[in-house]
Amino acid sequence: MQSKLESDLKELRETFHSGKTKESSWRISQLQGLLHILEDRENDFFMALKQDLGKHHVEAYRDEIGTVVKSINYALGNLKQWMAGKKARLPLAAFPSKAELVPEPLGVVLIISSWNFPIGLSLEPMIGALAAGNTVILKPSELAPMCSSILAETIHDYLDSTAVKVIEGGSDIGEKLLQQKFAKIFFTGSTRVGRLVMLAAAQHLTPVTLELGGKCPALIDSFSSSRDTKMATKRIVWGKFGASAGQACIGIDYILVEKKNLSNLVELLKKYIKQCFGDDPNGSNSMSKIINKRHFSRLKSLLDEHMVKSSVVYGGLFDEENLFIEPTILVDPPLDAAIMTEEIFGPLLPIITLEKIEDSIDFIRSRPSPLALYAFTKDNNFQKRLVSETSSGSLTFNDVILHYVVDTLPFGGTGGSGFGRYHGKYSFDNFSHEKVVLTRSFFIDIWFRYPPWNDTKLQLIKSGLRFDYLAIVLIALGLKRKA
Repeated sequence: MQSKLESDLKELRETFHSGKTKESSWRISQLQGLLHILEDRENDFFMALKQDLGKHHVEAYRDEIGTVVKSINYALGNLKQWMAGKKARLPLAAFPSKAELVPEPLGVVLIISSWNFPIGLSLEPMIGALAAGNTVILKPSELAPMCSSILAETIHDYLDSTAVKVIEGGSDIGEKLLQQKFAKIFFTGSTRVGRLVMLAAAQHLTPVTLELGGKCPALIDSFSSSRDTKMATKRIVWGKFGASAGQACIGIDYILVEKKNLSNLVELLKKYIKQCFGDDPNGSNSMSKIINKRHFSRLKSLLDEHMVKSSVVYGGLFDEENLFIEPTILVDPPLDAAIMTEEIFGPLLPIITLEKIEDSIDFIRSRPSPLALYAFTKDNNFQKRLVSETSSGSLTFNDVILHYVVDTLPFGGTGGSGFGRYHGKYSFDNFSHEKVVLTRSFFIDIWFRYPPWNDTKLQLIKSGLRFDYLAIVLIALGLKRKA
């Protein structure tokens, strides 16, 4: 494996240094190749996602295939504009000069993707890497083996195999990859593994983007309209259970609500769970399965903890043979229990009650910054407080997950939920270095920037740096002295 890996890296570096990846024609051809993969092999991806995660093909298209197609088309439509240098404004003190910012590719980059959205989380960052002109190694998750296999096959057949390679395998392969020197590492996964990625990257001073997770809260204010309450609840049901059975880094982890609204909320949650998944969610074919037995056992242990199981008010059915967990609602589990201190990543939904919804601000601030915060409220003052008094990767009012699919918005975390951002132009920037190119004329020179020093020169330098409008006067002095 080591010799094959070194051979692959050598080829990728040679391809990058050939200069062909800097051409817009090459970048466009690779993005078009990704489009052809998704169009030609759509049914194969559907079958792989069904086998690995139990995803219905409609959910698979909505959350992975369709969103990636949209992102590729967006990149193709804007690529030449992204590649163009930007003129930079210069102070008068720099006259006569001009400058621009020129984006250039980084080199050979490593993308390590996650299993919960194995197609989308592999190809979405690759769009930015290829658009920016890099060569790429993709390491898909071994926990979604069918998706990993089809990615390896199609990327080899449709893209430039000297510039894009898929390396499959488990954690041992990941460790070997992290021992190599890359121009950039893009990792999506758990906080625990994210720390290991950073530690390995530090050995080579490799820049890293970490897309991690966190406990994403949804808070529900009181609404004067029952219609608004119902719509908010329905969106919460989708945001928790309808995206990979809660196995989503931006899925809702828990709800904050006033005690007086609890009973109505629970009844509405039950209603919309049944509306979306029927009386028997296990047989509905509309809810994904848990990825494997290890994660199934982990989720089961969250409920088995002391005093947690007694807080279950709905659901709680576990089918280990089919790796299925019923949508489950809990009310006020112990705040020090694992279900409230660890990311759930599954279809278990705790509800925490508060005396007043404004208390949610202190509750959220007392915990690590989430990747996403969802707030269902029409109170403008409360919205302003949430914007100014809480920290999160994103803050969405009155909906869930929507921000992820908007190409003009950056996606990323803060604090323990990760750092760095991507999607759309932000993906291109993530995999680019914006090089400063400054050109100065020989037309004039400023005599007092050169030794030998004296107090007159000091005062002129201070004035020039402090008051930019004096630059013209200073230049005039420079012309007079011609020193």
